[in-house]
Amino acid sequence: MTLGIIVLVCILVTGMALRMPIGFSMLASGIAYLLVKRQDLGTVAEQVGNGLYNSYVLLAVPLFVFAANIMNAGTVSERIFDFCRILVGRVRGGLAQVDILVSVIFSGMSGSAIADAAGPGLVTIRQMLKKPEYSRGFAGAVVVASATLGPIIPPSIPMVIYALVSGASVGALFLGGVLPGLLMAFLMMVVVHFIATKRNMPREAKIPLKEWPAILFRGALPLSMPIVLLGGIYSGAFTPTEAAAVAAFHALVLAGVVYRALTWRTFWGVVMESTRGSAVITMILAGSFMLNYAFTAEGVPQAMALWVDNMHLSQIKFLLLVNVMFLVLGCFLDVSVLLLVFVPMLLPAAKLLGVDLVHFGVLVVLNMMIGLIHPPFGMLLFVTKALTGIPIGEMMKEGWPFLIMLLALLLAMTIFPQIVLWLPQTMGYVTH
Repeated sequence: MTLGIIVLVCILVTGMALRMPIGFSMLASGIAYLLVKRQDLGTVAEQVGNGLYNSYVLLAVPLFVFAANIMNAGTVSERIFDFCRILVGRVRGGLAQVDILVSVIFSGMSGSAIADAAGPGLVTIRQMLKKPEYSRGFAGAVVVASATLGPIIPPSIPMVIYALVSGASVGALFLGGVLPGLLMAFLMMVVVHFIATKRNMPREAKIPLKEWPAILFRGALPLSMPIVLLGGIYSGAFTPTEAAAVAAFHALVLAGVVYRALTWRTFWGVVMESTRGSAVITMILAGSFMLNYAFTAEGVPQAMALWVDNMHLSQIKFLLLVNVMFLVLGCFLDVSVLLLVFVPMLLPAAKLLGVDLVHFGVLVVLNMMIGLIHPPFGMLLFVTKALTGIPIGEMMKEGWPFLIMLLALLLAMTIFPQIVLWLPQTMGYVTH
């Protein structure tokens, strides 16, 4: 390691330890690298400007953020909840099953795990806590686990960012997440079924048949968004980036015109919240461009590829090694750092071994979702605690079955790439 890289890493780690916003930490460490290497500080503007403004796909990120916030503000979560209560509410542990199904539907609109936990998750936690059979920890654990479906089932903000750094097809990545996401939801429902049966959790009250048409109609309207998005992308009507604009417009019409649930004050709040969220992501992206410049200049990705080549690893052994690395790093680092700093360093090695970038991308995103639900970083745990007051310790105690299930699915996806690649290949994607 050169002096420049040592200084960069030290400042980055120090900034994160001091709770400095991660985007600022990344920019500061990149500037320090340039100073140590005695390079022109104008390189910062060059790298950030070229990275941000030459990436058409990045336009999708703020638009998906806006669509998710509109959905959360427009009573959509409550309508989807009632819709799913008719479908699975009558089984044992019905409210927990409803939460998982709601997450599947909401995932097709938001692309964000945090939006899922803060919107539909909050609705179902409040309902579960009204019944003594559901402990606080179990309610929180179910919501935290099901929120990980958000970035797996398309659309997905992390997959858009991964496509930016890897050059992989956004459309193929979205398709690659469909089957793993549905498998995740099914396995979560199986886990809930066993726990609910063991604890004799209640079934939901039967909804009168005469109320079904109105509830199904109100809940079915949001289902049109994933149909429009995926249908438009794969029919060639619009690109994945244009699909984000369609999603934002669709959400606005649904919440503001059809449901009439948006006031001007609420709409302004959504705009401001979306602007703040998008600004945070943009700052992190800006910092990542500087770090990637430094690592590339020092030959770190090439050295990583050479190291992997010298180890004579097979594809599966390499992917298992990557899984272990991300699971460990996920205990301490933010998702954005893993996605924007570590993934570019691993891509040359993945290409050298012939690993398909779509398969690699979906594995990476699932790794990051697992990182969101275990301490000490566990962003979803902290978000749920902030919204509900449920202690993190109680959620972790109840969350181990879900965590083990996700790890088992990650292993299966690693060993059997077709779990990810079957649907993209069926739709015409050519494996690289």
